[in-house]
Amino acid sequence: MPVLTNSKARHKFALGDKYEAGVELSGTEVKSIRAGNAQISESYARFVKDELFLCNAYIAEYEYGGEDNHPPQRPRKLLLKRRELTRLKAEVEAAGKTVVPLKLYFKNALIKCELALG
Repeated sequence: MPVLTNSKARHKFALGDKYEAGVELSGTEVKSIRAGNAQISESYARFVKDELFLCNAYIAEYEYGGEDNHPPQRPRKLLLKRRELTRLKAEVEAAGKTVVPLKLYFKNALIKCELALG
């Protein structure tokens, strides 16, 4: 199973607390990630209202997807517990920190994203 890492994040940011988030994906996105056709080196996480989204992550269109394919760089919702979202949002707003994705990996059959405060 491929593990996608954001190698630039460790150089650009002083990283703090780490969190594990689920990622809301469509079926063709999961198949494309399994094939290793994704990249998160230029991605970041952003709050929209009270929800956290993974932005600018590139997941290539699945070659056998047909008309049901996904847009390659659409924002993807990150799934965290409400308590974690509240803590992250407070840190971002108060201290001017940013939420950086470090890696995208499989945990059993689910795709998870490791996030850190930078």
